[in-house]
Amino acid sequence: MQFDAELLLLAMAPVFLACIGWEAWHLRRTLPGAQLYSWRDTLCNAALALMQQAADKLAWLAIIPVYAFFYDHYRIYTWQAGWVSFAVLFIAQDLLYYVFHRCSHRVRWLWAAHVVHHSSERMNFSTAFRQSLMYPVAGMWLFWTPLAVLGFPPKQIVAIVLINLGFEFFVHTQAIGKLGWLENVFNTPSIHRVHHARNDRYIDRNYAGVLVIWDRLFGSYVEEDLRDAPVYGIVEPLHTYNPLKATFHEWASMAADFASVRGGRNKLRALFAPPAWAADYHARRAAGSSGARMDSGEYSSEATRAKQDHTAAFQTPRRP
Repeated sequence: MQFDAELLLLAMAPVFLACIGWEAWHLRRTLPGAQLYSWRDTLCNAALALMQQAADKLAWLAIIPVYAFFYDHYRIYTWQAGWVSFAVLFIAQDLLYYVFHRCSHRVRWLWAAHVVHHSSERMNFSTAFRQSLMYPVAGMWLFWTPLAVLGFPPKQIVAIVLINLGFEFFVHTQAIGKLGWLENVFNTPSIHRVHHARNDRYIDRNYAGVLVIWDRLFGSYVEEDLRDAPVYGIVEPLHTYNPLKATFHEWASMAADFASVRGGRNKLRALFAPPAWAADYHARRAAGSSGARMDSGEYSSEATRAKQDHTAAFQTPRRP
């Protein structure tokens, strides 16, 4: 099956904008005073989207030849264009997206890029535009390399990644409740609200792209509980609408931690440990604790308490 996903997403742009307009109007009418939209936040999201799109255009120029190399020399099968190959490509990419997404919340180097998507305190359709231009540097593209080995041409790999990204726009909203049986198969707004929340019971859950079956299969699924409303953001709040600061703040923090910790193992942790390690390290330094050196390399329950302490401030996501 041949398709041009870039043209498809371009054609969908008016739909995305219409959804944002409808949601802002609907939420203002049904939840007056909730301030679920902010001009500064929305403009920051738009700026981040434009920056990410420009970076991706350049990155694909370098990455597509890499996929072509693996496709030409190491593919294990050659697929005929059609619905069967599309289905296999769709399912394989969605599984790899789950792996990428889960790693992005558990490895700080990847989180440094992904944190941008989580760093707003609001959850609405415009949040879907909140992306990082640093994904190519973090290595997101590596996770799609197996698709070339499976026998899918580079252009099809790029297309299915873009289609996945387009679908995910529609799960970034508070205007739509639970969707019944669909919750058993597909990622939905309710499922994705959990993913963006920093409540202790929700954090690092529901990594689904399109299919939620991976979360259910690998034990990362948690249902949204109306008695515990999601509080959006990251553990260490960002407090800025500057798109450049939103893009680079975690990279700067990671570099500073790498320089300040002692020992080779701790320097590796500063780069590749779960984000909770950094949250705990910063908490100890702020408290003036002798544990600020993190000589043991272990992070304590302070990181968990830090998640719970920020219940009413800006959202600042941890790297998925």
